[in-house]
Amino acid sequence: MNRITLLAAAILCTICACAESIKVACVGNSITEGMRIENPAENAYPAQLGQLLGDAYQVGNFGKSGATLLRKGHMPYNKQPQYADALAFNPDILLIHLGVNDTDPRNWPNYDDEFIRDYIELINSFKEQNPAVRVIIAKLSPIGTAHRRFKTGTRDWRYQINDAIEAVATITGAELIDFGTPLVDYRNLIPDTLHPNIEGAGKLAYTAARAITGNYGGLRLPEIYQDGMILQRNKPLTIKGSANAGDKVTVKIGKQKATAIANNRGEWSVTLNPLKASKKETLTISTNDTTLKFQDVAIGEVWLASGQSNMEFQLRRSTTFGEDTIRATDPQLRLYNVRPRTHTDRVAWTEEEKDSVDRLMYFRPTKWQKADASNASDFSAVAWNFGRMLRDSLNIPVGIICNAVGGSGTEAWVDPEALERNVPDIFINWRTNDYLQDWVKGQIGRNCGKEGEHRHPYEPGYLFGAGIRPLGSYPIAGAIWYQGESNAHNIELHEQIFRLLVNSWREYWSNDSLPILTTQLSSLERPSWATFRDSQRRLALEIPGVEMAVSSDHGAHGDVHPRNKRPIGRRLGLLALNRVYGHDITAEGPVAISAKQTAPGEVTIKMANADGMTQNPTAFEVAEFDRYFFPANATVKGDEIIVKCNEISNPKYVRYGWQPYTDGNLTNSKGLPASTFKIKVQ
Repeated sequence: MNRITLLAAAILCTICACAESIKVACVGNSITEGMRIENPAENAYPAQLGQLLGDAYQVGNFGKSGATLLRKGHMPYNKQPQYADALAFNPDILLIHLGVNDTDPRNWPNYDDEFIRDYIELINSFKEQNPAVRVIIAKLSPIGTAHRRFKTGTRDWRYQINDAIEAVATITGAELIDFGTPLVDYRNLIPDTLHPNIEGAGKLAYTAARAITGNYGGLRLPEIYQDGMILQRNKPLTIKGSANAGDKVTVKIGKQKATAIANNRGEWSVTLNPLKASKKETLTISTNDTTLKFQDVAIGEVWLASGQSNMEFQLRRSTTFGEDTIRATDPQLRLYNVRPRTHTDRVAWTEEEKDSVDRLMYFRPTKWQKADASNASDFSAVAWNFGRMLRDSLNIPVGIICNAVGGSGTEAWVDPEALERNVPDIFINWRTNDYLQDWVKGQIGRNCGKEGEHRHPYEPGYLFGAGIRPLGSYPIAGAIWYQGESNAHNIELHEQIFRLLVNSWREYWSNDSLPILTTQLSSLERPSWATFRDSQRRLALEIPGVEMAVSSDHGAHGDVHPRNKRPIGRRLGLLALNRVYGHDITAEGPVAISAKQTAPGEVTIKMANADGMTQNPTAFEVAEFDRYFFPANATVKGDEIIVKCNEISNPKYVRYGWQPYTDGNLTNSKGLPASTFKIKVQ
């Protein structure tokens, strides 16, 4: 039997005593009415809601196309016959989804201050007729970026209206649900940018049905919560899940106990005091009728490893595989290897594979595993070496979550709402526009076939929905990121999108300083890569909490996948140990601090991390005018590099390692290489 909220139960008992059904009035606009849906009497969201709720309920559709909540709007709902019909219906439950049409420039800019008052008056008009009416109000469903007014106000006004709807819920005590959440990762189900299709309407109906009944399938947690997992130490530990509305959830670990009540959206969250590192704990999460007990739980450091194929690159394919697997068995290094159901190889996908991708079911279910030669061999070589270094240095349990996808662009890993706020055009004709690299677009076509028929993991925002959101904000210490190959065609765009990735991940994990350690692209004969590497260097300097490991000394002339991954994992490990854990170690190669002209044709560069620098470094160039460079000779003097060029008497710029495949050899005593860089002469 379905669980229901106490209020719904009381209504049910009263109605059943009178042999009548519970009446649900769905008030709204064309989305409620079912515009552009075939046979809306059976397929609009209120009709599907009635099918989900069953015979105990009578659901009425009182949607009016074009209706505004605002009473001074261009089509006020309270002046439409559907409003009078809804009042006459005398509902026991009132479900309102209004506000989309209020984003029209005729409405919100003029009457925004009246929205909350008008909404309250609408609710009160139903309460006057039935003081016991249960009121549920919905935040707005998504509006597509291709909508003709999206960038001229609709995008921003939708967010403002959602804020106003939240205020209405607080003021009136109405229950709040969100019609944006079920569709935010399924923009394909809104084909005309505004009206969900039948499947999209079904998601709205499912959201409404769960809110009405309070039935969320009982106690549930994200799949990543399993026996053998590692939980983050030394920080307040927030655990989130779902349960039936009103259920009390109790969380226990060690001597700690915390409780929460699931809200009407089935959400609950508890925050535990920081836990110390340990190897074997039991986490118990329970409600009155369900207990989930997770055994062999370790407390330590948890990191996410993500990006594209060089992060996905498996340990068994690396040059050091044999040496690495000698020490692979380690029960306190635990791996969570998220692998795709189908790969983005140069093949056409089957219809079954396309269907899984369309439904956002791109990744296979997986399990936490204690590292051994078998599971390590299939794990990311970079991530495994990174985790191995943390284990050796911190001597506590370490967990690595890896969900990298070959060929994926940065934009695929960004929250789609962050993209729509900042680069909305990236969604418009996304398979053919210039935001995606030509190779990426070609691969999508090979996998999916005709444009527009199917989704793909390279779609902007897709992998955030398929690979980040399902983690349920599982607490992590930070992330390592190896990506950029699929964005090197547009450096300025990548700089914007990478910042969006950082911000959206930090917002998702509620951590404004979440460390993100990146890997600079290696050397390869692709024209834009030198400039891209320097861009990555500048991003790491400009964004607090972002660091960068250099990989250009391990590139391969014609292979985008260098096989020696151990140094890259270890360099990321050095950055983590120094920047995150405070170890007093050298974590990077020589870094240019300043440059000044010291003689005609001569520049002296001051360097940090300069101990033991290469005495005769190569790959330096100078220029009087940017982008017009000449080769230069360089010598080391203490912590300075003297760069000379006979062809330039008044040098204004110096750059290093600027060839796509660079022979730059500048390192320090720790063998750590300098990044590709360009510096202006002062």
